[in-house]
Amino acid sequence: MSTEQTATLREQRTSFASVRAIMALILREITTTYGRSPGGYVWAVLEPAAGIALLSVIFSVGFRSPPLGTVFSLFYATGILPLLMYMDLSGKLGQSMIFSRALLSYPRVTFVDALIARLLLGLITLLSVHSIVLIFILSISNVSTTFDFTKIVTAYVMIVFLATGIGTLNAFLILAYPIWQTAWAILNRPLFIVSCVFFLFESIPEPYSNYLWYNPIIHIIGMMRDGFYPFYHPNYVSVGYPILVGLITLMAGLFLLRRYHREMLDK
Repeated sequence: MSTEQTATLREQRTSFASVRAIMALILREITTTYGRSPGGYVWAVLEPAAGIALLSVIFSVGFRSPPLGTVFSLFYATGILPLLMYMDLSGKLGQSMIFSRALLSYPRVTFVDALIARLLLGLITLLSVHSIVLIFILSISNVSTTFDFTKIVTAYVMIVFLATGIGTLNAFLILAYPIWQTAWAILNRPLFIVSCVFFLFESIPEPYSNYLWYNPIIHIIGMMRDGFYPFYHPNYVSVGYPILVGLITLMAGLFLLRRYHREMLDK
């Protein structure tokens, strides 16, 4: 057997082992995350649905109509669901090294496998939850409009890039400095207020709007609402900005994990 064939066979074996490791990590994640409590995946659907319903009831009492359209639940869903998806994905990725610490001691399991497993399971779960919640809202509200699925998909792509980058960088920071997990949770608490979930970016006066523009989640929510409301055209949205932030933090996180994760896990 030639050297090239040997190298190709070795690469195929490595890829197959990586796929097996990712599948094993996904199954472990399903068991530990959704198999411990009664209902499991049911709570994943009920949590955002209950939040949207509560906000719709509260704001419908004080206002005749939402900032966009006539259905409160759809307006808040297009803000809450993207924000919760970002927070959930980035949070799970941030804890991936700690969660899979025992398995990472095996040479066949890499830190990239742990990140990919959590990302894939999170994406499948959250996209399913979003579909269920949005279909339910649209079915009971009888909304007659045309959706731009290209913009909706673009918004989800922006979420994936941003959450993956922030989560990967946090995976290193939490591993290196455990206090960072608490600090990051505190820093994220104002996101519901400063991410235009309850209002439109256009309603914010200057100079505050200039500051809030640098919050990448605002661009994601604006793009998502642009896809659901054909008469809404948010000129402030930059598709490249959240993706760029995600790519920069992803590269930084991967570099730091590759360089330091093994010695930190051995501590």
